[in-house]
Amino acid sequence: MRWPVDEQKLSRVRALMAEEELDAIVVRAPDNIVYLTSYWCMKGYDLAIFPAVGDPILVVLEPQLDEAAQSAWTSDLRPFDGYHPADPRPPWYRALEVCRQALTERDLTGRIGLELTQGTQAADRMVAEPTVFSQSWFDAFRPACREVVDCSGLLARARAIKTEQEIERMRLAAELAAAAMEQVRQAIRPGMRTSEIGAIYEGHVHSTGTGYKDKVQMARAFTLVWSGPTIRTFTSTTDAPICEHEPTLLEIWVCADGYWSDLTKNACPGKLTAEYDQLTDGLLQVYGRAIDHLAPGASQAELDRLVREGIAKLGYPGQPSHPIAHGVGARAHEPPFPHQATGGELQEGMVLAIEPGIYWEAGGGLRVEDNFLITATGYEKLGAYPDDFRTA
Repeated sequence: MRWPVDEQKLSRVRALMAEEELDAIVVRAPDNIVYLTSYWCMKGYDLAIFPAVGDPILVVLEPQLDEAAQSAWTSDLRPFDGYHPADPRPPWYRALEVCRQALTERDLTGRIGLELTQGTQAADRMVAEPTVFSQSWFDAFRPACREVVDCSGLLARARAIKTEQEIERMRLAAELAAAAMEQVRQAIRPGMRTSEIGAIYEGHVHSTGTGYKDKVQMARAFTLVWSGPTIRTFTSTTDAPICEHEPTLLEIWVCADGYWSDLTKNACPGKLTAEYDQLTDGLLQVYGRAIDHLAPGASQAELDRLVREGIAKLGYPGQPSHPIAHGVGARAHEPPFPHQATGGELQEGMVLAIEPGIYWEAGGGLRVEDNFLITATGYEKLGAYPDDFRTA
């Protein structure tokens, strides 16, 4: 699917590049390629050259050339072979050679930015597999360029503020997420397996989201599902049964052509126990105070602090073990990462996942989560499915 060139986004990146006197940046993380070119690569072998002046260059795995031509914002596409009979090296080395030739051809051999400290990257869209690059790949740029510097921080600053187009793309992911949760709400029954619920959710996003509104080429969902006493953070979905009077918790990631929604939603087939009713009321109050904090200029440290202090007042000090807020965009988890030990303020255009959770030592508990756009006057919730699942 072709989106119009997001000039607002690209101008922001170039302004930051001018501040750091960069002639070009070279990115190979699929999320950064999506961000700068609108092309979501199938494997993690492609790369993009984004110059301070002139058209970007997209170095594309040859079988994906037609797809790149349909979606990328640049017409300068340079293919490389995934396999070559005389070259046993991994394909990204052939991409590297094409890249270095292009840098020389376009006289982009001065001060170049690479993702030197980007410790993780978005997975490819084939099997969600990260592609890891060796030190020699990065070192290969040094003889060809006057200076190589790290551009990871620059990209993080640029990506923290979303453009109107990025918000539109994230709304598509949020719509698919809500629709799939409605499917779960209608289908869930006591005794079903948690893995069945995950399959219903993921299948609905993939089948409905691919081609959605003629704006999404491919949509995928990834879930972790727990019910009642199996609710624990950082554990996998099992074949445990759905409980009748306790919540079934779905930790959800939905991706529409490289833009993400990160949610936690709950469902319960039957009336909640009194204990869970009380827990839900308390957690929603903490969640509500966190949401009320969202506005331009609000302290990121205070956001983390007020959630954790609220949970402690409910009788659960030290919880949760996971962050209670983070950015969402071309990754499900990206800057900013609000923390009480750091500074920073919320800015208009940021999108944050807010996710307070409480987990019982013997198993069970609850988490709520949705994504919020910081607006000029406060916030906008991007998701449509209710956080109080008792009203769904």
